[in-house]
Amino acid sequence: MIPCLLLMTLQIRSSRFSTTFGLGAVMCMGVTAGAYILTLFAMKYRQRVLGLILVSPLCKAPSWTEWLYNKVMSNMLYFYGMCGLLKEFLLQRYFSKDVRGSAEVPESDIAQACRGLLDERQGINVLRFLQAITRRPDITSGLKKLRCRTLVFVGDNSPFHSEALHMITKLDRRYSALVEVQACGSMVTEEQPHAMLIPMEYFFMGYGLYRPCQLSDSPRSPLSPSCISPELLSPESMGLKLKPIKTRVSHEG
Repeated sequence: MIPCLLLMTLQIRSSRFSTTFGLGAVMCMGVTAGAYILTLFAMKYRQRVLGLILVSPLCKAPSWTEWLYNKVMSNMLYFYGMCGLLKEFLLQRYFSKDVRGSAEVPESDIAQACRGLLDERQGINVLRFLQAITRRPDITSGLKKLRCRTLVFVGDNSPFHSEALHMITKLDRRYSALVEVQACGSMVTEEQPHAMLIPMEYFFMGYGLYRPCQLSDSPRSPLSPSCISPELLSPESMGLKLKPIKTRVSHEG
């Protein structure tokens, strides 16, 4: 019998971790199931979370499609272990087609590295993880309780794209923003990390955090953060070549 793992349990462990290490209010960042766990943590311990950066987050119970997909992968793991076909299924969940490669396009270094990491994982742990996300409850009703700033990233090609769009409509419009990264899968952090840079800079500015080179002893200095032109933080001025991104920031009417 395989011991049951629940995402709710991991949320409790997150609380114990922060208490054990004497952490006060924290800034949290998570991807897919990790984003779900940290959202639960922020909903239960609102005073302990300053902000959330969520990448391809989950918030609803699994759809029938995802449920069936997870069941197939769980059975494959149980009977065959970490086989090649299972790795393909997981890579489809993580990355866009461009990264995974095809008959004409070779597989990227990121996908190859991910395959290597999957080889190192114990099949029983991956199985317990799949079972946990398959059993996750819907947390939509609690999202309005969040009072911390929340920045959501999602790739247009992520299987969780619609879930991120659903989540942003349920969050408090005053404290949340959505960044959709085109031609990208779920793992925006690995596939297009540069696309996260500018939105995160503005996100941290909301906490009074700026690059050291922008700080000045004089509050009236033209180099003070409040006087910096947004154009100076554009991808072009920073020498970055980003694929197009769409941002959705809700303002109070």
